Amino acid sequence: MPRYAAERVLLAAIDDVWAFVAEPYHLSDWWPGITGVEPDRRGTAPGARWRVLGPRYLRKADTPSLLVVHEVVPPERLSFELTWERLEVALELRPVERNRTRAVLAVEGRFLLGPRRLLPKDALGRLYDLVQTAAEL
Repeated sequence: MPRYAAERVLLAAIDDVWAFVAEPYHLSDWWPGITGVEPDRRGTAPGARWRVLGPRYLRKADTPSLLVVHEVVPPERLSFELTWERLEVALELRPVERNRTRAVLAVEGRFLLGPRRLLPKDALGRLYDLVQTAAEL
């Protein structure tokens, strides 16, 4: 299956980045195409199932789908599957220095064609913009 990855240094401490990505409702802020999230009562825990609206790649916009959380290792790793799109997603976080975090996002799936190959890069770009708690002015 095709696999694409992107890497970026985020201008925030790893705990701040983790707090943001571990909040289910923030997924629609940083994952391209997702317009809404309804997590189950387990939140960000292995086996949790979230109802998501979008992505719009293989079907019309705002069609519900399912996200299944696979692995959660605070504050270093979050992996999940977008079932309808058949995408496996893994986000790895590592502290680089004080107030800097290296993020590596990998996406694997059968239908990663055309612009979908840019999903990891686009998602990290959005995450970068949202978590700049330590940006120097």
